Amino acid sequence: MSLVEEIDHGTPAVRAGAPVSLTIDGRQVTVPAGTSIMRAAMEMGTKVPKLCATDSVKAYGSCRLCLVEIDGRPGTPASCTTPVGEGMAVRTQTERLKRLRKGVMELYISDHPLDCLTCGANGDCELQEMAGAVGLREVRYGYEGESHTALPKDQSNPYFDYDPSKCIVCSRCVRACEEVQGTFALTIEGRGFDSRVSPGAHETFLESECVSCGACVQACPTATLIEKSVVEIGQPEHSVVTTCAYCGVGCSFKAEMRGEELVRMVPWKDGKANRGHSCVKGRFAWGYATHRDRILNPMVRAKITDPWREVSWAEAFSHIAGEFHRLQATYGKDAIGGITSSRCTNEETYLVQKLIRAGFGNNNVDTCARVCHSPTGFGLKTAFGTSAGTQDFDSVEETDVVLVIGANPTDGHPVFGSRLKKRLRQGARLIVIDPRRTDLVQSPHIKADYHLPLRPGTNVAVVTALAHVIVTEELVNEAFVRDYCDWSEFEHWAAFVAEPRHAPEEVEKISGVPAAALRGAARLFATGGNGAIYYGLGVTEHSQGTTTVMAIANLAMVTGNLGRPGVGVNPLRGQNNVQGSCDMGSFPHEFPGYRHVSDDATREIFEKLWGVALSDEPGLRIPNMLDAAVDGTFKGIYIQGEDIVQSDPDTHHVTAGLAAMECVVVHDLFLNETANYAHVFLPGSTFLEKDGTFTNAERRINRVRKVMTPRNGLADWEVTQDLARALGLAWNYAHPGEIMAEIAATTPSFAGVTYDKLEAMGSVQWPCNAKAPDGTPIMHIGGFARGKGKFMITEYVATDEKTGPRFPLLLTTGRILSQYNVGAQTRRTANVVWHEEDRLEIHPHDAENRGLKDGDWVRLQSRAGETTLRALVTDRVAPGVVYTTFHHPLTQVNVITTDYSDWATNCPEYKVTAVQVAPSNGPSEWQEHYREHTAQSRRVTPGSEAAE
Repeated sequence: MSLVEEIDHGTPAVRAGAPVSLTIDGRQVTVPAGTSIMRAAMEMGTKVPKLCATDSVKAYGSCRLCLVEIDGRPGTPASCTTPVGEGMAVRTQTERLKRLRKGVMELYISDHPLDCLTCGANGDCELQEMAGAVGLREVRYGYEGESHTALPKDQSNPYFDYDPSKCIVCSRCVRACEEVQGTFALTIEGRGFDSRVSPGAHETFLESECVSCGACVQACPTATLIEKSVVEIGQPEHSVVTTCAYCGVGCSFKAEMRGEELVRMVPWKDGKANRGHSCVKGRFAWGYATHRDRILNPMVRAKITDPWREVSWAEAFSHIAGEFHRLQATYGKDAIGGITSSRCTNEETYLVQKLIRAGFGNNNVDTCARVCHSPTGFGLKTAFGTSAGTQDFDSVEETDVVLVIGANPTDGHPVFGSRLKKRLRQGARLIVIDPRRTDLVQSPHIKADYHLPLRPGTNVAVVTALAHVIVTEELVNEAFVRDYCDWSEFEHWAAFVAEPRHAPEEVEKISGVPAAALRGAARLFATGGNGAIYYGLGVTEHSQGTTTVMAIANLAMVTGNLGRPGVGVNPLRGQNNVQGSCDMGSFPHEFPGYRHVSDDATREIFEKLWGVALSDEPGLRIPNMLDAAVDGTFKGIYIQGEDIVQSDPDTHHVTAGLAAMECVVVHDLFLNETANYAHVFLPGSTFLEKDGTFTNAERRINRVRKVMTPRNGLADWEVTQDLARALGLAWNYAHPGEIMAEIAATTPSFAGVTYDKLEAMGSVQWPCNAKAPDGTPIMHIGGFARGKGKFMITEYVATDEKTGPRFPLLLTTGRILSQYNVGAQTRRTANVVWHEEDRLEIHPHDAENRGLKDGDWVRLQSRAGETTLRALVTDRVAPGVVYTTFHHPLTQVNVITTDYSDWATNCPEYKVTAVQVAPSNGPSEWQEHYREHTAQSRRVTPGSEAAE
């Protein structure tokens, strides 16, 4: 397999424009008006020499290599900055142009070291390629660099090197940082031959504002910026297009390989979610796949205090089957269950829920969406009839007003965050509702029109106050509401939100948000043009998470912001396949496609195909499984790719539930925190080692393609299939494509999805069926899936978690750019250089009152428990609010979080915990005990049969 070819057209495509016909080198070509001559030539197969031009950034016109001649015009204009004209006659190769290009190239080469044979970019260097393209065979000038002070390489960044001696000052890296990433971290310093790209005065790349997204490295035409992996391994010889396994953006990458060794991940320009961009995690943090901590052999033990014993796959499957059969025979059919993974593929998740329903004979299946976006499913299905976001990511390019609530896309969904920042720099307006001052509130060249720093837990009151202004000031889009919503329900809702208690002046007393800011934000959203709402876990992880989702849906409907580009309600999903895990039937009450288990017609579809009778009773949710375990009625669980000890709330309760079970099976890459309580460990496979699909936050179904042999011997779908066979199920899938065919045959929204279609189209967005054979980028055009949109009453109910004299502060949690979720993957990469530990952000006023300085150890205590970590004194948080991340297991911040949860879905209330902060001397007693338990539980005794 060769490298997947991507053509660089030199300048960006023009989306719309009247057709213009011209001739280039005697051949006619027709392109949209506004297209550059360079791109027009490239589209007809003629490569014009270039160095400063690339189609990911705007034309710059500095290198003077792409000169052309145009009949009837004097001079030799740059083809990258010259637009096409009707009837234009262009020549790209003449004696004059050849002479000029050779002269230009001589100047470049005279200021460039000629160490091509030992250069890391040898074979992938545009300067080298262009020297050949223009026919340069000798250089009349000496290497100017020899007369200058040698500039040292900057190797501070863990992933790429910077060699200033090889910089040709094309500015592509600077422009990529500005236009694509939006960080503005790079500049050109110096004059003449001393000009070089710089990450900042007297700063290294690691010290600078660079976020290591890789855009500069990708844009660099030489070895000035180059991946360390390419320098160490050499140039890749083949590549495979696959999908990133980090956040819910679902970026497409080319995995560039030498044999079965991964050299680098390069964002794929045809990826419709990321459009050729990436972040530090997807671009560089893939080293965990070959980390020494990976477990590659199955292991068993009788008690969680015993060392692990390595066994063969056959023994592991036989042991699990024997234990699960014993537990059901002893305690009943409902004594076991399972948890699916939002990091595994759709096909693997489908098999796990099938195993539980057909093999265990119950519906005791749940997924991590329980603790993140289950309110999204419930709330949006109630309002619109579907349980997912309404738009594609491209829609942001047509947005006029963006409302971001409870989300931090620059850290949690950075590639989408970059696209959003680009739109804001183009003039879109911004409203941010968040207790923290996130980067979106103010960063280079963007500033929110309104930042509403609400008190954690008051989302419902704030969103309802926005609706109050819209209704009472007669800003309602009445035509949309009458056409597409239930008018009587709207009238009832409008009367509710118009009540004086929902006025901004009253809500200010609850939320702390100034009434004037609430009114201004509401007016802007209602009158500013296309309005799009993006939200995250700061909405859903509350006791009123579902209510807030409904309030957001109300806000979109009352302003008519649904059913077209540039608008919509867009949940930013946290993990790579959390949308897919929900789609595949991972909830205890729903089959794949969000159909209730009590529906006879739906159940009959699966019973006929699977050949078993299925339960019509909803099973246990994750919290219910743990409760039942403590009560002694739930005894066994199969957990695929999920670390509930670190990620779920009230850690004491989680560990008590697991410790009470008799057979805990963990299927994962590493001995994670949950594996401390496991009796069987099944080694998992990474996304690089399997075929399948992920579904991202915009409902986009993307192919995952195997680029290397599973180091553990089996892809995850094969592990689940072999376990099913051990339990007596006659499964015989030969490839994940066959599993997708079964999904399509049983799930209406996936009816038209096949691997052949995904190969042909690249990706599709569900629903993909007879009505929408090419998928559905934008939902609810011309009406809602449920018929009429449903306005819901959103009564604000204060959380039971109250501050007081003992616990006067409110803790909220979130993520940081360099880390992902519980950190199992990113902590095993060089990303730890940016985030070695979780820190507690505390306002200077609150820190001073407690005698705390930046970096001090502090005790963080709630009604549920306590932990210790170091303080980060910052005014990013408001007085009375503290904030931390949850990426490091020894912090165990979920020891602090309570068991309060959303009224409809049991989604935990991570975002509102009453706490006290005080000075500390170091780790808490619980942390020390946990550290000792972890060390004991991870002892491994190699087994003689492990290699079989």
